[in-house]
Amino acid sequence: MTEYFLNLATKGNHNYLDKSVRERIGYIAGFVGLFVNLLLSILKLITGLIMSSIAVTADAFNNLSDTASSIMTVIGFKLSNAPPDKEHPYGHGRIEYLTALIIAFMVMVVGFQFIKSSVDRIINPKAIEFQIIPFILLVISISLKVWLSFFNRKLGNKISSAALRATATDALGDVIITSVVAFSLLLSLITEYPIDGYVGILVSIFILYSGFSLVKETLSQLIGEAPHEDLIIELTEGVLSYDYILGVHDLIVHNYGPGKVMATIDAEIPSDIDVVTIHNIIDQAERELSEKFNLHLVIHMDPIGFQSKESVDIMNKIKNRIKKDSFIKSMHDFNIIEDNGSKIVVFHVVVDGNKSDKQFSEEEFKIELAELIKEINPNLDSDIIIDMEY
Repeated sequence: MTEYFLNLATKGNHNYLDKSVRERIGYIAGFVGLFVNLLLSILKLITGLIMSSIAVTADAFNNLSDTASSIMTVIGFKLSNAPPDKEHPYGHGRIEYLTALIIAFMVMVVGFQFIKSSVDRIINPKAIEFQIIPFILLVISISLKVWLSFFNRKLGNKISSAALRATATDALGDVIITSVVAFSLLLSLITEYPIDGYVGILVSIFILYSGFSLVKETLSQLIGEAPHEDLIIELTEGVLSYDYILGVHDLIVHNYGPGKVMATIDAEIPSDIDVVTIHNIIDQAERELSEKFNLHLVIHMDPIGFQSKESVDIMNKIKNRIKKDSFIKSMHDFNIIEDNGSKIVVFHVVVDGNKSDKQFSEEEFKIELAELIKEINPNLDSDIIIDMEY
């Protein structure tokens, strides 16, 4: 069934990075979720009312909130794929994240409402009579939700959609919730203890946790997450594969939503190479790598000139110093420039922010390196730039 919907969306075009393919998959996932969740919410609501079970009714409204989530998913995919305009030159991709955030808050509201109803049921207990048909409906619901979780997970991985992957996780949470409700109905066969309200609270806690997890994940994406390590490695190796590029550094990736990523990187090139030749190579690299990784890549050229004996000596002594600290990753853009008769040593030091000690001070580190340079040549000033990487 999943493959059928996938083939329906792709129409033979299995390039999942293609904007139109991605949009169609998002629509199909949303409409399938809408139908399944609406069907389940109606069945559970009828079951809950017949049995007077607050736990089953809470589960029904949880599925109803999932129906609203599916509607928001469809709307989100539609709006996020709107073309760039004057106010939003990089597109509207982050609307998909905002949609997920709205869905998460809707889920949490449902959770809070049913905690209140469950507490009321504990205070005013009501016996639950086990009935085979409602129980079978719950088992069917569990089966459908297992499939829906697999369905959204597969489609979400195909198009790298955080929204669909979150929907898959939410569906898996619903499997747990409904399983607990079904188990409580079975317990009613062997005990008269009014557990319905307590199970309702447990279901509500699952709902709240699901909503909180979605809020946390979505906010992280809106704030700005670090690019995946595989992308960093592959993009770096890709730029280095072109002729005359000696080294790369300062890779920065900007995410404006799924499929709307910009990246900039500095490429070190020989200073004596023909400008037209290296310009054509850089243009080719930007074009080919942008297409390969489905992003917009800009490469900045850093010419590397002739290094005098003095500059090589200073550079080697600085390298020997920074090797003492495991959190120093590298140095780059080393140069000695003249300004109004003064010589200034300019270079960048890359510090691993995940490994550096909490007591690490950029200013103290700069002063130490500046004093080292003064020991080599008292007439040299320094301009040291610290690049923190995480």
